[in-house]
Amino acid sequence: MLKSSAELERVANVLKLLGDKTRLTIVGILKRRECCVCELLEVFDTSQPSISQHLRKLKDAGLIKEDRRGQWIYYSLNSQSELYTLIEDILEHVPDQTEKIKQIEKSNPTLRCGC
Repeated sequence: MLKSSAELERVANVLKLLGDKTRLTIVGILKRRECCVCELLEVFDTSQPSISQHLRKLKDAGLIKEDRRGQWIYYSLNSQSELYTLIEDILEHVPDQTEKIKQIEKSNPTLRCGC
C-alpha cells in the first residue's frame, strides 16, 4: 500500500516509463535473461543510442541494473527494487518475449556478446 504522495509519484513515473512499447519489451526480455545493448539491437529496429537511452531511463528509475564485465555492460531486472513486484505483475499481462530471446540467441550462438 502506498504511504505517501512521493510513492504515488514514483509509481506513476514507472507506469509512464513502461507505457513505451520498446521499454516494456526490454523489461520483458530482461525478466528472462540479461542482455547487453548489442543483443537488444537484434530485436529492435532502432539505433544503438536509442536503445541506450531507453536503458538509461529504466536504470535511472531503478527498474534495471547493470553489470560491467570488461568493456561490456549487461543489463538485468533489479529484483532489489521496491517496485519489483509491480513490474512482475505488469509483465503477467505482457506477451511472452521468447521469440525475441531466440532471435538474440540465434544471432549470437557461440559468443555471449558480439559487440
